[in-house]
Amino acid sequence: MVHTPHELAEDFPGEHEKIAKLKAENAHFAKLVDEYHEINRAVHRAETDVEPTDDVHMIDMRKQRMKLKDEIAALLRA
Repeated sequence: MVHTPHELAEDFPGEHEKIAKLKAENAHFAKLVDEYHEINRAVHRAETDVEPTDDVHMIDMRKQRMKLKDEIAALLRA
C-alpha cells in the first residue's frame, strides 16, 4: 500500500484558487479544510508508523477523512 498523503490540491487539481477563495469567504468551508488537513496528517502518521494505531482506529480515521472530503467536494461543486 502506498502511504502518500491525500492533499486537497492533488485530489482537486485545478481547484486551488477556488479552495483558497472559499476558505477566505466561508468559515464553514475553512473549518472543514482545517479538519481535513488535521485528520489527513493523523492518517499519514499512522500509515507510516510514526504514530502507530490499531486497525479499527485507522478505519475510523479514514472514514472521517472521506466524509470531510465529500463535504468539501460538494461545496466546491455548489
